Amino acid sequence: MKILIVDDHMLVRQGLKQIIADEFPQATFGEAGTAAEALKCVHAKKWDVVLLDLTLPGRGGLDILGEMKMIQARLPVLVLSMHPEAEFAVRVLKAGAAGYLTKQSAAEELLSAITKVVAGGRYITASLAEKLADDLARGTTQIPHEELSDREFQTMRMLAEGKTVKEIGAALDLSGKTVSTYRARVLEKLRLKSTVELARYAVEHGLVE
Repeated sequence: MKILIVDDHMLVRQGLKQIIADEFPQATFGEAGTAAEALKCVHAKKWDVVLLDLTLPGRGGLDILGEMKMIQARLPVLVLSMHPEAEFAVRVLKAGAAGYLTKQSAAEELLSAITKVVAGGRYITASLAEKLADDLARGTTQIPHEELSDREFQTMRMLAEGKTVKEIGAALDLSGKTVSTYRARVLEKLRLKSTVELARYAVEHGLVE
């Protein structure tokens, strides 16, 4: 099994490798600490599964998930994140991920998820399945930020983290005018008046670290 681990923290990558190698001793690993490195690895080699962190320097995991799937359409991508499942899991599954786990998940859950997605399935935790069932039963009344496009969502998070329009543009390869347009759309959709209110909203909903 060939596994690519994408996380900007070396200790996290090493820890994941150890957990997986104990269960799958024949597994081989690749590592990437940035979005650019991850895409380079996916271009260069076929992988059985990618473990992808959402929060990377510059372009985040959500931003490159679609590109990975364009390069290798059948590539299972298992997202690992510090962020609450309730706030991110549905979005990344819609973007093409094969599963979503928080980094607090037990090692056994990670191994089960890898086994499931490598076999061609999707890994959905019991709590997420319950949330999806509840949403269907209620007719799915969306939380405001769930209405944002992926690019708007990324812009919102980066603004909430204190990044400037220029910094966001450089990270996402967008013009300042385009970033400002996304900012305006985000404020309108969330019914907020300023970046300060946006940052408070993001913190309250667990959308930033």
